[in-house]
Amino acid sequence: MSAELATPAAEEKKEFWRWQENTWFDESKNWRDAKIITCGIDVGSVSSQAVICCDGELFGYNSMRTGNNSPDSAKNALQGILDKTGMKLEDIHYTVGTGYGRVNVPFANKAVTEIACHARGANYMGGSKVRTILDMGGQDCKAIHCDERGKVTNFLMNDKCAAGTGRGMEVIADLMQIPIANLGPRSFDVETEPEAVSSICVVFAKSEALALLKAGYTKNMVIAAYCQAMAERVVSLLERIGVEEGFFITGGIAKNPGVVKRIERLLGIQAVETKIDSQIAGALGASLFAYTLMQKQAKAA
Repeated sequence: MSAELATPAAEEKKEFWRWQENTWFDESKNWRDAKIITCGIDVGSVSSQAVICCDGELFGYNSMRTGNNSPDSAKNALQGILDKTGMKLEDIHYTVGTGYGRVNVPFANKAVTEIACHARGANYMGGSKVRTILDMGGQDCKAIHCDERGKVTNFLMNDKCAAGTGRGMEVIADLMQIPIANLGPRSFDVETEPEAVSSICVVFAKSEALALLKAGYTKNMVIAAYCQAMAERVVSLLERIGVEEGFFITGGIAKNPGVVKRIERLLGIQAVETKIDSQIAGALGASLFAYTLMQKQAKAA
Protein backbone atom coordinates (compact mmCIF):
# COMPACT_ATOMS: atom_id res chain seq x y z
CA MET A 1 0.00 0.00 0.00
CA SER A 2 1.22 3.51 -0.79
CA ALA A 3 2.66 5.50 2.10
CA GLU A 4 0.10 8.16 1.23
CA LEU A 5 -2.62 5.80 2.36
CA ALA A 6 -0.89 4.33 5.40
CA THR A 7 -2.76 5.27 8.59
CA PRO A 8 -3.02 3.98 12.15
CA ALA A 9 -5.48 1.14 12.71
CA ALA A 10 -7.84 3.45 14.59
CA GLU A 11 -8.03 5.74 11.56
CA GLU A 12 -9.11 2.92 9.26
CA LYS A 13 -12.49 2.71 11.01
CA LYS A 14 -13.35 6.37 10.45
CA GLU A 15 -16.11 7.19 8.00
CA PHE A 16 -14.37 9.89 6.01
CA TRP A 17 -17.31 10.16 3.61
CA ARG A 18 -19.73 11.25 6.36
CA TRP A 19 -20.84 14.82 5.80
CA GLN A 20 -22.31 17.00 8.53
CA GLU A 21 -26.01 16.56 9.14
CA ASN A 22 -27.76 19.79 9.99
CA THR A 23 -30.90 21.03 11.74
CA TRP A 24 -31.93 24.69 11.91
CA PHE A 25 -34.99 26.80 12.65
CA ASP A 26 -35.66 30.52 12.95
CA GLU A 27 -35.85 31.17 16.69
CA SER A 28 -37.14 34.70 16.07
CA LYS A 29 -40.43 33.31 14.70
CA ASN A 30 -43.26 31.57 16.51
CA TRP A 31 -44.76 28.92 14.24
CA ARG A 32 -48.01 29.07 16.22
CA ASP A 33 -48.66 32.53 14.72
CA ALA A 34 -48.69 31.13 11.16
CA LYS A 35 -51.96 30.69 9.29
CA ILE A 36 -50.55 28.05 6.93
CA ILE A 37 -47.75 25.64 7.87
CA THR A 38 -46.38 23.50 5.05
CA CYS A 39 -43.74 20.82 4.77
CA GLY A 40 -41.50 19.62 1.97
CA ILE A 41 -39.79 16.23 2.17
CA ASP A 42 -36.97 15.44 -0.25
CA VAL A 43 -35.93 11.78 -0.05
CA GLY A 44 -32.81 11.44 -2.16
CA SER A 45 -30.57 8.48 -2.87
CA VAL A 46 -27.93 9.77 -0.46
CA SER A 47 -29.54 12.47 1.71
CA SER A 48 -33.02 13.38 2.93
CA GLN A 49 -34.32 16.80 3.95
CA ALA A 50 -37.45 18.11 5.64
CA VAL A 51 -38.32 21.80 5.32
CA ILE A 52 -41.04 23.65 7.22
CA CYS A 53 -42.45 26.93 5.87
CA CYS A 54 -44.74 29.27 7.75
CA ASP A 55 -47.00 31.32 5.48
CA GLY A 56 -44.69 30.72 2.53
CA GLU A 57 -41.46 31.66 4.33
CA LEU A 58 -38.67 29.33 5.41
CA PHE A 59 -38.97 28.47 9.09
CA GLY A 60 -36.75 25.44 9.64
CA TYR A 61 -35.19 22.30 8.18
CA ASN A 62 -33.44 19.05 8.93
CA SER A 63 -30.88 17.46 6.60
CA MET A 64 -29.65 13.92 7.20
CA ARG A 65 -28.41 10.73 5.59
CA THR A 66 -31.01 8.66 3.74
CA GLY A 67 -31.65 5.37 5.55
CA ASN A 68 -32.55 1.89 4.38
CA ASN A 69 -35.97 2.82 3.01
CA SER A 70 -37.83 5.91 1.84
CA PRO A 71 -40.76 5.91 4.32
CA ASP A 72 -38.48 5.74 7.37
CA SER A 73 -36.09 8.31 5.88
CA ALA A 74 -38.99 10.71 5.35
CA LYS A 75 -40.27 10.17 8.90
CA ASN A 76 -36.82 10.60 10.45
CA ALA A 77 -36.06 13.74 8.45
CA LEU A 78 -39.30 15.36 9.58
CA GLN A 79 -38.99 14.19 13.18
CA GLY A 80 -35.60 15.88 13.39
CA ILE A 81 -37.13 19.34 12.88
CA LEU A 82 -40.33 18.60 14.83
CA ASP A 83 -38.29 17.66 17.90
CA LYS A 84 -36.40 20.95 17.73
CA THR A 85 -39.46 23.17 17.38
CA GLY A 86 -42.07 21.43 19.51
CA MET A 87 -44.25 21.07 16.45
CA LYS A 88 -46.32 17.94 15.75
CA LEU A 89 -47.28 16.34 12.45
CA GLU A 90 -50.90 17.39 12.92
CA ASP A 91 -49.79 21.05 13.07
CA ILE A 92 -48.73 20.84 9.40
CA HIS A 93 -51.50 21.71 6.97
CA TYR A 94 -50.02 20.30 3.73
CA THR A 95 -46.99 18.19 2.81
CA VAL A 96 -45.35 17.60 -0.57
CA GLY A 97 -42.89 14.78 -1.20
CA THR A 98 -40.11 15.01 -3.78
CA GLY A 99 -36.88 13.33 -4.75
CA TYR A 100 -35.96 9.72 -5.45
CA GLY A 101 -38.45 8.43 -2.86
CA ARG A 102 -41.20 11.02 -3.32
CA VAL A 103 -43.99 8.47 -3.85
CA ASN A 104 -43.07 6.72 -0.59
CA VAL A 105 -43.54 9.62 1.83
CA PRO A 106 -46.39 8.15 3.95
CA PHE A 107 -47.77 11.47 5.23
CA ALA A 108 -47.49 13.49 1.98
CA ASN A 109 -50.58 15.00 0.39
CA LYS A 110 -48.94 15.13 -3.02
CA ALA A 111 -45.70 14.24 -4.86
CA VAL A 112 -43.87 16.71 -7.13
CA THR A 113 -40.76 15.98 -9.23
CA GLU A 114 -37.40 17.07 -7.84
CA ILE A 115 -36.69 19.06 -11.01
CA ALA A 116 -39.67 21.33 -10.38
CA CYS A 117 -38.89 21.54 -6.66
CA HIS A 118 -35.21 22.43 -7.12
CA ALA A 119 -36.17 25.19 -9.54
CA ARG A 120 -38.72 26.59 -7.10
CA GLY A 121 -36.29 26.31 -4.19
CA ALA A 122 -33.46 27.97 -6.15
CA ASN A 123 -35.82 30.80 -7.08
CA TYR A 124 -36.52 31.40 -3.38
CA MET A 125 -32.87 31.13 -2.34
CA GLY A 126 -31.28 33.06 -5.21
CA GLY A 127 -34.12 35.36 -6.25
CA SER A 128 -35.99 35.92 -9.49
CA LYS A 129 -32.72 36.46 -11.39
CA VAL A 130 -31.94 32.72 -11.26
CA ARG A 131 -32.28 31.17 -14.73
CA THR A 132 -29.90 28.18 -14.90
CA ILE A 133 -29.70 25.65 -12.10
CA LEU A 134 -27.24 22.82 -11.61
CA ASP A 135 -28.47 20.20 -9.16
CA MET A 136 -25.59 17.94 -8.18
CA GLY A 137 -27.26 15.13 -6.31
CA GLY A 138 -26.07 11.93 -4.71
CA GLN A 139 -26.41 9.76 -7.83
CA ASP A 140 -27.24 12.11 -10.71
CA CYS A 141 -26.85 15.63 -12.07
CA LYS A 142 -29.54 17.86 -13.55
CA ALA A 143 -29.24 21.06 -15.57
CA ILE A 144 -32.43 23.11 -15.32
CA HIS A 145 -33.71 26.31 -16.93
CA CYS A 146 -36.45 28.28 -15.17
CA ASP A 147 -38.29 31.57 -15.52
CA GLU A 148 -38.47 34.47 -13.05
CA ARG A 149 -41.06 32.60 -10.98
CA GLY A 150 -38.98 29.43 -10.68
CA LYS A 151 -41.07 27.50 -13.20
CA VAL A 152 -39.10 24.94 -15.22
CA THR A 153 -38.76 25.75 -18.92
CA ASN A 154 -36.20 23.06 -19.88
CA PHE A 155 -33.91 20.47 -18.32
CA LEU A 156 -31.33 17.77 -19.00
CA MET A 157 -30.35 14.92 -16.72
CA ASN A 158 -27.34 12.64 -16.43
CA ASP A 159 -27.92 9.56 -14.28
CA LYS A 160 -25.75 6.95 -16.03
CA CYS A 161 -22.94 6.94 -13.49
CA ALA A 162 -22.23 8.21 -9.97
CA ALA A 163 -19.08 9.99 -11.15
CA GLY A 164 -19.58 13.74 -10.89
CA THR A 165 -22.05 13.32 -8.02
CA GLY A 166 -22.07 13.39 -4.24
CA ARG A 167 -21.59 9.64 -4.00
CA GLY A 168 -18.51 9.84 -6.19
CA MET A 169 -16.96 12.41 -3.88
CA GLU A 170 -17.75 10.21 -0.87
CA VAL A 171 -15.81 7.37 -2.49
CA ILE A 172 -12.80 9.63 -3.02
CA ALA A 173 -12.98 10.88 0.59
CA ASP A 174 -12.81 7.32 1.89
CA LEU A 175 -10.05 6.38 -0.54
CA MET A 176 -7.92 9.39 0.43
CA GLN A 177 -8.89 8.96 4.12
CA ILE A 178 -9.65 12.67 4.35
CA PRO A 179 -12.92 14.08 5.77
CA ILE A 180 -15.21 14.99 2.89
CA ALA A 181 -15.55 18.60 4.10
CA ASN A 182 -11.78 19.06 3.67
CA LEU A 183 -11.55 17.83 0.08
CA GLY A 184 -12.51 21.12 -1.59
CA PRO A 185 -10.03 23.34 0.28
CA ARG A 186 -7.25 20.77 -0.06
CA SER A 187 -7.76 20.57 -3.83
CA PHE A 188 -6.30 24.07 -4.12
CA ASP A 189 -3.21 23.27 -2.05
CA VAL A 190 -1.18 22.20 -5.10
CA GLU A 191 1.71 23.87 -6.89
CA THR A 192 0.21 23.33 -10.34
CA GLU A 193 -3.25 22.24 -11.40
CA PRO A 194 -3.09 18.56 -12.47
CA GLU A 195 -5.00 17.15 -15.43
CA ALA A 196 -8.43 15.76 -14.68
CA VAL A 197 -8.71 12.03 -14.08
CA SER A 198 -9.84 10.43 -17.31
CA SER A 199 -12.32 7.87 -15.98
CA ILE A 200 -16.04 8.71 -15.86
CA CYS A 201 -16.87 5.68 -13.71
CA VAL A 202 -16.35 5.82 -9.94
CA VAL A 203 -14.87 2.32 -9.89
CA PHE A 204 -12.26 3.14 -12.54
CA ALA A 205 -11.66 6.63 -11.13
CA LYS A 206 -10.81 4.94 -7.84
CA SER A 207 -8.31 2.66 -9.59
CA GLU A 208 -6.86 5.63 -11.46
CA ALA A 209 -6.47 7.58 -8.21
CA LEU A 210 -4.51 4.70 -6.68
CA ALA A 211 -2.32 4.55 -9.77
CA LEU A 212 -1.63 8.30 -9.53
CA LEU A 213 -0.59 7.95 -5.88
CA LYS A 214 1.82 5.17 -6.82
CA ALA A 215 3.18 7.38 -9.59
CA GLY A 216 4.08 10.09 -7.08
CA TYR A 217 0.99 12.31 -6.92
CA THR A 218 0.21 13.73 -3.50
CA LYS A 219 -3.27 13.27 -2.08
CA ASN A 220 -4.02 16.93 -2.78
CA MET A 221 -3.05 16.50 -6.44
CA VAL A 222 -5.35 13.47 -6.78
CA ILE A 223 -8.22 15.37 -5.14
CA ALA A 224 -7.62 18.33 -7.46
CA ALA A 225 -7.63 16.00 -10.48
CA TYR A 226 -10.92 14.46 -9.39
CA CYS A 227 -12.55 17.84 -8.64
CA GLN A 228 -11.51 19.01 -12.11
CA ALA A 229 -12.99 15.87 -13.67
CA MET A 230 -16.27 16.44 -11.84
CA ALA A 231 -16.35 20.06 -12.97
CA GLU A 232 -15.66 19.16 -16.60
CA ARG A 233 -18.33 16.47 -16.57
CA VAL A 234 -21.12 18.71 -15.28
CA VAL A 235 -20.05 21.65 -17.46
CA SER A 236 -20.48 19.45 -20.54
CA LEU A 237 -24.05 18.82 -19.37
CA LEU A 238 -24.66 22.52 -18.79
CA GLU A 239 -23.26 23.47 -22.19
CA ARG A 240 -25.73 21.12 -23.86
CA ILE A 241 -28.64 23.03 -22.37
CA GLY A 242 -26.98 26.45 -22.40
CA VAL A 243 -26.00 28.56 -19.40
CA GLU A 244 -27.61 31.94 -18.77
CA GLU A 245 -26.68 34.59 -16.21
CA GLY A 246 -28.27 33.85 -12.89
CA PHE A 247 -26.47 30.52 -12.45
CA PHE A 248 -27.30 28.65 -9.25
CA ILE A 249 -25.98 25.37 -7.81
CA THR A 250 -28.05 23.15 -5.52
CA GLY A 251 -27.23 19.91 -3.73
CA GLY A 252 -24.48 18.88 -1.35
CA ILE A 253 -21.66 19.33 -3.88
CA ALA A 254 -22.49 23.05 -3.93
CA LYS A 255 -20.68 23.16 -0.57
CA ASN A 256 -17.44 21.88 -2.15
CA PRO A 257 -15.40 24.90 -3.33
CA GLY A 258 -12.98 22.59 -5.15
CA VAL A 259 -15.74 21.67 -7.60
CA VAL A 260 -17.70 24.94 -7.60
CA LYS A 261 -14.73 27.21 -8.31
CA ARG A 262 -13.60 24.98 -11.15
CA ILE A 263 -17.10 24.97 -12.65
CA GLU A 264 -17.15 28.77 -12.47
CA ARG A 265 -13.72 28.94 -14.08
CA LEU A 266 -14.75 26.69 -16.97
CA LEU A 267 -18.01 28.55 -17.58
CA GLY A 268 -16.65 32.04 -16.99
CA ILE A 269 -19.70 32.70 -14.80
CA GLN A 270 -19.90 33.10 -11.04
CA ALA A 271 -22.67 31.19 -9.29
CA VAL A 272 -25.30 33.13 -7.34
CA GLU A 273 -24.50 32.95 -3.63
CA THR A 274 -26.99 32.20 -0.87
CA LYS A 275 -26.88 32.08 2.92
CA ILE A 276 -29.36 29.19 2.93
CA ASP A 277 -28.05 25.61 2.92
CA SER A 278 -27.95 24.62 -0.77
CA GLN A 279 -28.73 21.01 0.14
CA ILE A 280 -32.33 21.84 1.13
CA ALA A 281 -33.35 23.39 -2.21
CA GLY A 282 -35.55 20.46 -3.27
CA ALA A 283 -37.36 20.17 0.07
CA LEU A 284 -37.74 23.95 0.23
CA GLY A 285 -39.31 23.99 -3.22
CA ALA A 286 -41.63 21.17 -2.17
CA SER A 287 -42.74 23.12 0.90
CA LEU A 288 -43.39 26.20 -1.26
CA PHE A 289 -45.46 24.08 -3.67
CA ALA A 290 -47.39 22.83 -0.63
CA TYR A 291 -48.11 26.45 0.35
CA THR A 292 -49.44 27.26 -3.13
CA LEU A 293 -51.59 24.12 -3.19
CA MET A 294 -52.96 24.88 0.28
CA GLN A 295 -53.86 28.41 -0.80
CA LYS A 296 -55.72 27.02 -3.83
CA GLN A 297 -57.64 24.63 -1.59
CA ALA A 298 -58.61 27.48 0.73
CA LYS A 299 -59.89 29.58 -2.19
CA ALA A 300 -61.89 26.70 -3.58
CA ALA A 301 -63.53 25.98 -0.22
